Amino acid sequence: MSDIKHSIGRGMARAPVRDNHPSFAEAIWVWLRIGLLSFGGPTAQIALMHREVVDRKGWLGEQSFLNALSFCMLLPGPEAMQLATYAGWRLHGLAGGLAAGLLFVLPGAVLVLALAMIYATFGDVALVQAIFIGVKAAVLVIVIEALLRVAKKALNRRIDWVIAAGSFSAIFLFSLPFPLVILLAAIAGFLAVNSAISTTDPPGADSHADAADMSFGGVIRTAAVWLLIWLLPLVAIALVFGRGHVLTELSIFFSKLAIVTFGGAYAVLAYMTQEVVQNHGWLSAGEMLDGLGLAETTNGPLILVTEFVGYLAAYRFGEGPPIFMGLLGAAVTLWATFAPCFLWVFTGAPFVERLQRLPRLSGALQGVTAAVVGVILNLSVWFGLHVFFARVDPVAAGPLTLWMPDLATIDWLPVVLAIIAALGLLRFHLGLAWALAITGGLSLAWHLII
Repeated sequence: MSDIKHSIGRGMARAPVRDNHPSFAEAIWVWLRIGLLSFGGPTAQIALMHREVVDRKGWLGEQSFLNALSFCMLLPGPEAMQLATYAGWRLHGLAGGLAAGLLFVLPGAVLVLALAMIYATFGDVALVQAIFIGVKAAVLVIVIEALLRVAKKALNRRIDWVIAAGSFSAIFLFSLPFPLVILLAAIAGFLAVNSAISTTDPPGADSHADAADMSFGGVIRTAAVWLLIWLLPLVAIALVFGRGHVLTELSIFFSKLAIVTFGGAYAVLAYMTQEVVQNHGWLSAGEMLDGLGLAETTNGPLILVTEFVGYLAAYRFGEGPPIFMGLLGAAVTLWATFAPCFLWVFTGAPFVERLQRLPRLSGALQGVTAAVVGVILNLSVWFGLHVFFARVDPVAAGPLTLWMPDLATIDWLPVVLAIIAALGLLRFHLGLAWALAITGGLSLAWHLII
């Protein structure tokens, strides 16, 4: 995200040094507008937020916005949603943060839920499956595009290349847990910073602090309250349905995922896919790609793909009315994914300006960002194998595990469609919706012809 920060700092109009404070009703309409228009991933979402909150309204100063962006990049979870939550908190406290965060997520969540319900009901229809062959091919190119974009901004030092290569090897060859890879990368980045901790305020930072409790006791109270808000409903799910029920398993898994979702949704998709497909068997690899394709085309955070997973898992394995269980699965997944975001933001928000004085913390983030390159490369290879080949088998060789495709099962249709998608997205810079429509339409046409 450093490229976003630099472009914002150089190329956009400066807002007033002091924040302006709108009425709560006025802010609600702006947060709703942002939530409805938040297509295109975090880069586009953050740019939209900057235009609305800094340039047009002047509700946050330029440096306050950049400081908040740096803070949210350090947190697990979707940084754009957390940035909206922080901005709402700055303007109207707890109510403002909740309103901004919820309105950023809910429009996309409603749309993803509707698409998941349609998919679960009609996903086996041959015409739908034909369309999704093209969608999978385009999504693979989208992931590769994300890899190139992240690598361009993340691999600036030799240590960054080492961390990226190490993270890819750790996951692809040795199947090390994603949280461990991220932890090691953060430690490496932390240790690689040689500069001393600054004791001065960052240039241009707002000199005033909001009326927030920054005492140790206040921080503990805030963290405890939001920890209970996050976990108590999930504990209730376990008590009502039992430890082995799919709803309980969803709540546990996605709560763990919420803690380690550093570096954006693409970084955690490999870990999520491995658990969802291989360990739990809730979805197939192809269905994970379908879910990612749906999430890519809707507004809101890309991590809403978790809602798709939650609905389908509970729809199939909920031991009750499928649609009702699917709705419960989607609700549990959304809660486990996004409730922790409010915990991180509301606990750390009073200290945003102070965090800018800790270069080693930024170094840890840079190490994580470098590791994300290796993680997304692993995701690209894994998805590519499962898109292009009908059969891919894991082969163990001592501590190594290699995914080996059966070359005789190659499917040339997604290969050709992926090339078309790559030309459209990378060469001619078509919009995401156009690329998905073209590849999906061509796949459907091929199915109808043959």
